[in-house]
Amino acid sequence: MTDTQDATTAKSGDAKAPSRRSLIGWGGAGLALGAAAAGGGVAMSRVGNSIDGAAPAAADTGAAVAFHGASQAGIATPVQDRLHFAAFDVQTDDRAEFVQMLKDWTAAARRMTAGKAVGDGAYGGLAEAPPDDTGEALGLKPSRLTLTIGFGPSLFEKFGLKGQRPAALVDLPQFPGDNLDKTRTGGDLCIQACADDPQVAVHAIRNLARIGFGTVNIRWSQLGFGKTSSTTPGAQTPRNLMGFKDGTRNIAGTETDRLKKFVWVGEGDGPDWMTGGSYLVARRIRMHIETWDRTSLQEQEDVFGRDKGEGAPVGKAKEHDKPFLKAMKPDAHVRLAHPDSNGGVTILRRGYSFTDGTDGLGRLDAGLFFLAYQRDIRKGFLPLQRKLSAHDALNEYIQHVGSAVFAVPPGVRDKDDWWGSTLFSKEA
Repeated sequence: MTDTQDATTAKSGDAKAPSRRSLIGWGGAGLALGAAAAGGGVAMSRVGNSIDGAAPAAADTGAAVAFHGASQAGIATPVQDRLHFAAFDVQTDDRAEFVQMLKDWTAAARRMTAGKAVGDGAYGGLAEAPPDDTGEALGLKPSRLTLTIGFGPSLFEKFGLKGQRPAALVDLPQFPGDNLDKTRTGGDLCIQACADDPQVAVHAIRNLARIGFGTVNIRWSQLGFGKTSSTTPGAQTPRNLMGFKDGTRNIAGTETDRLKKFVWVGEGDGPDWMTGGSYLVARRIRMHIETWDRTSLQEQEDVFGRDKGEGAPVGKAKEHDKPFLKAMKPDAHVRLAHPDSNGGVTILRRGYSFTDGTDGLGRLDAGLFFLAYQRDIRKGFLPLQRKLSAHDALNEYIQHVGSAVFAVPPGVRDKDDWWGSTLFSKEA
């Protein structure tokens, strides 16, 4: 529940992709490319992907987010309503096979985010072979789908990449209170799919997994709903499952200076292949909501350091009033997480709520899937979580049960570029 924002951040182009007939026999990439969110329909109006850190206001759910840019979409992009996040393990030791998969993934992602079909679609093709499109998103709009890739620390043990691992991509320590499930932790690489329609997001991950079959497999995945932070100025601050506004001072997609300072990797920060990228921390945080729901309103507000109705800091009237941190209890979440208490440390949040059935004891398995982007994990999430895990009053009601970190490379610049080209174009 870490929060630095005051409580609670191969050539393809648009030409038709290779048909099923040309895909048969691809080394390790499988038979089918992923299908499009619109099943071959015309893309709707496009929304920028914050190439230079400036993102336009969120568009309606029919919009398509531009795929190309200096930085990947899905970071400073206006936050969508739904998430499907997947971590993958690599199954091959053939570098060329893995690189080909990345190129195939890029071609599919380029088309899916634009609302276009991949290959021959879900029907009408070769009857003797599986269709290219799984079909569940036929007729749906692009829904502002963004697809963002990241590389985990373990990937750099493969393909001769050990010397390219950034120093900022640190292995997180075991924090006090952590109860990490190994089946929900780590991964060689990840894909974050965000969209306003959950079926569009699930469809994207499903089809990328199909393309990668035999080269990678899904290690774990997480569905999310109800965004718990916003990157859009003026938008209503969303609430988490505890009922409190979350991410009041999150970095906005229009704040170019703050994005440059806290989110984007700059020249000289590390390996040059990461310039324009970012670092992602993903944490699955279980909320003990049955206990929380039996806690008095006063204690709930004391835990956060804000009132539950307006979201105002202690002693203030409005949500965005400057907080007086000393008026809060010493272990209040806002007081501990605020940049003024941490030498200005700030991260960009894109978290989502989740509810995954029950735990077998009559309690909901629910909470926050925390996603935080930053310029350097050593200067962002790591010092913040060390403090919060040791002192935050909120720890009585939450537990971190899953964890992963990823280096998110820069964006795909044009139709000839592909995910990870800055890293894998280097000699092994």
